[in-house]
Amino acid sequence: MKNTNQTSADEVNRLWLEYRQYRKQETRDKLIENYLTLVKVVAGRIAIGLPQHVDKEDLTSNGFFGLLDAIERYDVSRGIKFETYAVARIRGSILDAIRAQDWVPTTIRQKAKQYEQTVARLENQLGRAASDEEIAGTLDISLDELNTLLNQLKATTIIPLEEFTKTETLAAQMINPTQSIEEAEVKATLAKAIDNLPEKERIVVSLYYYEGLTLREISVILKLTEARISQLHTKAIFRMRGALSRIKTSLI
Repeated sequence: MKNTNQTSADEVNRLWLEYRQYRKQETRDKLIENYLTLVKVVAGRIAIGLPQHVDKEDLTSNGFFGLLDAIERYDVSRGIKFETYAVARIRGSILDAIRAQDWVPTTIRQKAKQYEQTVARLENQLGRAASDEEIAGTLDISLDELNTLLNQLKATTIIPLEEFTKTETLAAQMINPTQSIEEAEVKATLAKAIDNLPEKERIVVSLYYYEGLTLREISVILKLTEARISQLHTKAIFRMRGALSRIKTSLI
């Protein structure tokens, strides 16, 4: 993610050196101003999948605390770009706030769990991705009812994989050998799960999580409605959750 502020790279480097040495508030404020765009971008992307009643300004405020934390904790000796480190902290701060609000109704959470378990069990039996018809048949509902269910479950995928991968901890701290092995296992399982996704779902996941595109932008590329892209995203997330569920308990 590129910094869109006009501050030059040399000036930013000077600010970092100055702040590490003297910890002046004035220097910190300049760094905050330089990287504030990161907060707005991360909050904006997360807001896309949230219900309309969730205040985007609240997300930005929570992300701001993540930026402050990133500036205080950043260690250039670890070889991680600040933008990469900060985005993880900002996103983690926003997602923590969303979790605390717990705005997803209990009935929807129950449906999400049932759907996830059903898909995981079915695809384990089939040895491949299950079709909508197969999933609907297993759930004993019609395709229209399945589409309605997926629309209801969309709200539960805004925090799709953090609970499994804990990506924010990779940038936040040094991990011990046991944790490193677990992280490697999760990444390998996740990579395999993505490879096994149906083509359109795999493309959506790649463009959204790796290329940083919004669902709207993906809809233009694939020439599908944004609602359809959102549904593909939801289905992909539940397939991956099912694939990862067997090692979930091994993580922190």
